[in-house]
Amino acid sequence: MNSKLKYKIKNNSSIKPFLISDKIFNSLEIIKNGTKELLLEEELIKKLIRSENTNKPLRIKLGFDPTSPDIHLGHIIVLDKLHQLQNLGHQVIFLVGDFTAIIGDPTGKNITRPLLTDEQINFNAQTYFSQISLILDIEKTKICYNSKWCNKLSAKDIIKLTSYYNVARMMERDDFTKRYKNGISISIHEFLYPLIQGYDSVALKSDLELGGVDQKFNLLVAREIQRNYFQEPQCTLTMPLLEGLDGIQKMSKSKDNYIGITEPSNIMFAKIMSISDSMMWRYYELILKYSLNTISNFKTEIIAGKNPRDFKIILAKKIVTRFHSKSAAKNALYDFIKRSKGEIPDNIPELEIHGAPFYIGNLLKKINLCPSISSALRMIEQRGIRVNGVIISDKNLQLNSGTFVLQVGKRKFIRVKLL
Repeated sequence: MNSKLKYKIKNNSSIKPFLISDKIFNSLEIIKNGTKELLLEEELIKKLIRSENTNKPLRIKLGFDPTSPDIHLGHIIVLDKLHQLQNLGHQVIFLVGDFTAIIGDPTGKNITRPLLTDEQINFNAQTYFSQISLILDIEKTKICYNSKWCNKLSAKDIIKLTSYYNVARMMERDDFTKRYKNGISISIHEFLYPLIQGYDSVALKSDLELGGVDQKFNLLVAREIQRNYFQEPQCTLTMPLLEGLDGIQKMSKSKDNYIGITEPSNIMFAKIMSISDSMMWRYYELILKYSLNTISNFKTEIIAGKNPRDFKIILAKKIVTRFHSKSAAKNALYDFIKRSKGEIPDNIPELEIHGAPFYIGNLLKKINLCPSISSALRMIEQRGIRVNGVIISDKNLQLNSGTFVLQVGKRKFIRVKLL
């Protein structure tokens, strides 16, 4: 017979200690480690006790809207936690929000998101499965699309769903409050997003839902929706957010400050090397899961004279190794060193373009090294453009037929043959 431990919830003297097994105690330690907030812990303990007694795993939900095709390092924090829960024997559900993607999550947005087409959503969704298989055991992962049940909702069903929440409560979310105060429009369909997300929890009979700390409002709305459908409300587990390459805003493809987990190894390596010395510790903590004590020791070594760049190289090698391979990380380091010295890397994309001669600004835009002609010309002013290793200062430069290596900044290279 398993021994029972007394488990006391911290900072809550009103709740009596639980008698739990060693297994549940260890599960709670794993579940809570590295998280921002677990709500409500006493409810989760009861769910875990019931799961152990009935030998029925918890149903754990994580939803991703396919608004872009890339999973990035910022997503890894919550996916790693989902994998831990999977290893504890629970049923993890990866929910593709192909229906909610039509609405667009207003979280963190100061304007209404543009509506995506069905084609965009389907394309993005298809890219997710190979990417999440780098983190989750895909054979043990239940993959669902919320269009399966949301497309069946009638107008009457939607009206019933909206009756379970009021506008005053909806305006409590920070994004809407700021937009309202600043006179920025809020579309009615945006109010539907947390309600539909909550209905997903009803459809899946979710016991626990994971999300970033910025998703707390949506996750708590789901608890209320479940109650109205006579279900036991899910618990919520929020995870910290990873800052992007700018070191300020959360990592996001829309902000172009992200590191995709399937990006080429040399690009991934170079992006990691571009983060600030102070920010790299967040990546050590949230991506590599290093303890704060170990990170403190690294900082002490730097104070004693060790170069911060050495620790950043270790960080980049470990992340690239995880998502590519050890040999890919070694080659990426070699490539990075060559680029940092101004040398041309061995393996760069090659293009063949007809229509020479080309003005340099037009060519850089045409081959997507710069988003626009004006940005290309600004890069020339900032001495950020090289042709065959030579810095270009002439905005009116024309390139005739021939083969050229074009470089923008330190990381972007293309060998182009003009005909």
